[in-house]
Amino acid sequence: MASIFWVEDQSHWISKFSSILEQGDFDNSPNQLAIYSFAEAAKQKIALSDKNFPPDVALLDARMNGNDQAGFSVSSALRKKWPNIPIIYLSEHSGTEIERDALEQFSATDFIAKHQHNVEHVLCWRIKAVLRQNALEAADNNDTSRSGDLTIDLNTWNVYWKNVRLMNPNNSKRPLAPMPRKILRELVECSPRPLTAGQIAERLEADPEKFSYASYRQHIKALRRAFDAAETGEGGFLELCNSGYGIVTFGDEGAYFWNPPTAKRS
Repeated sequence: MASIFWVEDQSHWISKFSSILEQGDFDNSPNQLAIYSFAEAAKQKIALSDKNFPPDVALLDARMNGNDQAGFSVSSALRKKWPNIPIIYLSEHSGTEIERDALEQFSATDFIAKHQHNVEHVLCWRIKAVLRQNALEAADNNDTSRSGDLTIDLNTWNVYWKNVRLMNPNNSKRPLAPMPRKILRELVECSPRPLTAGQIAERLEADPEKFSYASYRQHIKALRRAFDAAETGEGGFLELCNSGYGIVTFGDEGAYFWNPPTAKRS
């Protein structure tokens, strides 16, 4: 699934491209599309977003609501929050100073003219190319945590089980929430040592009074269900956990630990 942060002020362009972006096959799973019609609303969302969970790609109009600098102001906010985020401009002003400034001053990854033949397909091709390049760079940097069939991308914080991205178990079109992913990373890094709610809270620098065992248990349930959905959705991963592999309950203190299921097969 690709998460796309799109800023566009004209409704007819939103109508033209939104279904294409939502349904585009960028990585063999549904996409998450967030659309903002005003630069200020987009910048407010950026300011409130978790720095550890950037969108996969930002798609910006350059000139919005009569302001030539509107798109660039969003670009600056994106770069400040997520320096490496790919930014593609989708604009009516190709071949102008706006395109020059986007590429030279604001380090745009790409600039696509809206008025061109086959623009819908061009847009999808370019997004695919950007995501593929990012994946290659992430692999080169080896910025991943691996444990058997589990991979955690430490740049995007996406989690993959048997090459399938873990999604929100209550809504398969949305990514798994940040806290379960953070907990999973801690469990993997400390494996096979079990971690209690208090230990997890300490490692995540969370308020121990707010991060109770009950909330810990709910996040573990969400993780187990997300793993299960990535397999078959028929309870196989849950059975695996009950047999002592995967995310395992430990002792009477409400602790959990990660035991790679590959250990069962070896």
